[in-house]
Amino acid sequence: MTERLVGLPVSSPLLTIAMVILVAALLLALVRIVRGPTIPDRVIALDLTASLVVGLLLLLGAVLQLLAIVDIAIVLALIAFLGTVAFASLIERRTRE
Repeated sequence: MTERLVGLPVSSPLLTIAMVILVAALLLALVRIVRGPTIPDRVIALDLTASLVVGLLLLLGAVLQLLAIVDIAIVLALIAFLGTVAFASLIERRTRE
């Protein structure tokens, strides 16, 4: 038995525009990950990348009417948050020394 969300029309131009904007922002964040001058810049870009992927997964889950994709997006958001907190605590320990 598959659970479904309230679906949005797949042919909606608003969804297409939103996905294009998210993909463009994702590409720019990937450029910042590669070219970032410092490690904190790269970590922030990686966190942004995770947030953009969560947004894309939520849009995809709404279009395909699949609740499982939304669950995957929630797990990814939690993992990205924990990674950011771990990096922040690492930077804080380094600045104390």
